[in-house]
Amino acid sequence: TSVGAFTTLWQSGNPGSGWVGETAARPQTSTPTFAPITFAAGEIYANPAATQRILDDAAIDVGAWLIEALRVEFNRQEGIAFLSGDGVNKPAGLLTYIAGGANETTHPGGALTVVEAAISVDALVDYMYGLASPYRANATWLMSSLTAAALTKLKDADGNLIWRESLIVGQPATLLGRPVEIDEGMPAPAAGNLPIAFGDFNAGYLINDRYSSVRLLRDPYTNKPFVMFYATKRVGGGVLDPNAIRLLRIPT
Repeated sequence: TSVGAFTTLWQSGNPGSGWVGETAARPQTSTPTFAPITFAAGEIYANPAATQRILDDAAIDVGAWLIEALRVEFNRQEGIAFLSGDGVNKPAGLLTYIAGGANETTHPGGALTVVEAAISVDALVDYMYGLASPYRANATWLMSSLTAAALTKLKDADGNLIWRESLIVGQPATLLGRPVEIDEGMPAPAAGNLPIAFGDFNAGYLINDRYSSVRLLRDPYTNKPFVMFYATKRVGGGVLDPNAIRLLRIPT
């Protein structure tokens, strides 16, 4: 975005309508309302230092190595925030939009749906088909490797595995016919946790990059003999459509 926040509108309800006869009266029908949703860009920073002598004498390009390390670290921090960030100076994480979460009341469309169910074939089928069909058509599973390990062992009534490993490089595995994405930031499959998300994430969660790359200021003056590498990135995020994603909680 070209500004510090991205704002869109949420439509609550649909226009009223009904069938009428040729000469029947046409009374006023209900009108949907709109509410703004704002995704402000939080800022992440780092300010590591290296001596000028190290930068001059090292056998490798220490500056380039440090910049790449910052990029990896920023990506890690963003991933954590996209799942569990409270929205204060950072993205509002997906898992915080549940009842009792930090962003429970943030979205005018309500909180995300949480389904309590043990990890079993029948429960997963019911959970998957509980998502409305317009979203289910483009839906993806999201879980950690620990949860994936448990699901790869599940079999249907005929003894067939419901998990299918991909035979094509770069393509995700599938669970009940839908793609699976692995994110180690998702909770473990333990009692009371939310280890599985399922939905159309393109429709359900928005990421707002103020600028997509890491901005770097190389400062050899402020803290001599150290060269400071002041790096920043601004990004926000939050639920765009709470109807597009569902979460599964393991019963306690």
